[in-house]
Amino acid sequence: MLRKPTLIKLSIFYLLLLFSLSATAENIVNATRVWPAPDYTRVTIESSLAISNDQMMLQNPERIVVDLKGIELNEVLKQLSSKVDGLDPNIKKIRVGQFNPKVTRLVIDLKASARVKIFSLKPFKEYRHRLVIDVYPKEDDEIVNLLKQLEQKDKEKKYQYLEPVIPQKKLSTIVAIDAGHGGEDPGAKGARGTYEKTITLQIAKKLKKVIDKEPYMKAVLIRTGDYYVPLIKRVSKARKIKADIFISIHADAFRKRSVRGSSVFALSERGATSAFAKFLANNANEADLIGGVSIDDKEPILARTLLDLSQSATINDSLKLGNYVLKEIKTVNKLHKKYVEQAGFAVLKAPDIPSILIETAFISNRKEEKNLKSAAFQQKLSLSILKGIKKYVKGGQSTAFYTQYE
Repeated sequence: MLRKPTLIKLSIFYLLLLFSLSATAENIVNATRVWPAPDYTRVTIESSLAISNDQMMLQNPERIVVDLKGIELNEVLKQLSSKVDGLDPNIKKIRVGQFNPKVTRLVIDLKASARVKIFSLKPFKEYRHRLVIDVYPKEDDEIVNLLKQLEQKDKEKKYQYLEPVIPQKKLSTIVAIDAGHGGEDPGAKGARGTYEKTITLQIAKKLKKVIDKEPYMKAVLIRTGDYYVPLIKRVSKARKIKADIFISIHADAFRKRSVRGSSVFALSERGATSAFAKFLANNANEADLIGGVSIDDKEPILARTLLDLSQSATINDSLKLGNYVLKEIKTVNKLHKKYVEQAGFAVLKAPDIPSILIETAFISNRKEEKNLKSAAFQQKLSLSILKGIKKYVKGGQSTAFYTQYE
């Protein structure tokens, strides 16, 4: 039988051994991705452990140098160079090499002067540690521009009694269409392997097409390809184009595959109308954790927009819009709920734009997944949404609506 001092020594030995093994654990890069978008380009490096890094901006020519500490060059990293699209608006090419035995160096050659954000994301769901490199055109800072717009709006409100405002007639109704998810964030996945981000973009493009055929109406896509747009930037984009209506398209999933039907949601200031609405809002709001957002992008605007006094009136209009759309959608698909539900969806927090989120169908339901992949179903759905929008714009005959809380 071992004596107590011997047991203590053995325990200390094993603890030191475990610490030594964890300290020397190899950090391996498992995946790399490049997501070009109109507003910025994202480079993602996924690894088994968090990556410590140094970075510097160099000129003549413009380039970013990122040193990945404790990373050995492997085949995954070597393939990063081949993932740059020639049509990428920001990145010309990426070079990767072993700078020294303990450092792999990335050199990102730029097409023009740029702003760069580099940040780390902790493991979330299927993703491991991620190092994210976002490259923005230097002249375009959407966050700063939006804050300036909000400050100007406050000044106009403060002094509006001094100068009467002459209303200008607007020639078109502008509809901002937001295809949910994208890029790093695939959204829900159907039983047959269909990604929500693919379906939402297909429907969004069809909806834009039918809206643009209408006189005095114009649609603008928030996302035009497979890349991620942070939730608050979806709101700021809609405000930037002076949208009159904001429509966010989704096709969510639930653990019970029998759940089916279409739903329409508006923002709530006092909690979700049901446990299910809360569940879907939580799922939607997780998008920034999956898609990847730096701390700098999260804070100022979200807090600021919620202070706008027009929020309550906007929610009232959102409910009215939602009811018109819901009544038309039920001619195409079974409804999950017969009334517009409400919850704290971050993407619906534009203070001055009536905004709704449409769960077109459940991608987790085999029958509805099949429908969602059908071009004919997508077209019918788009036309039904258009009809609802037109009735809202015209004012319709029935303006009565209500919200039920479970």
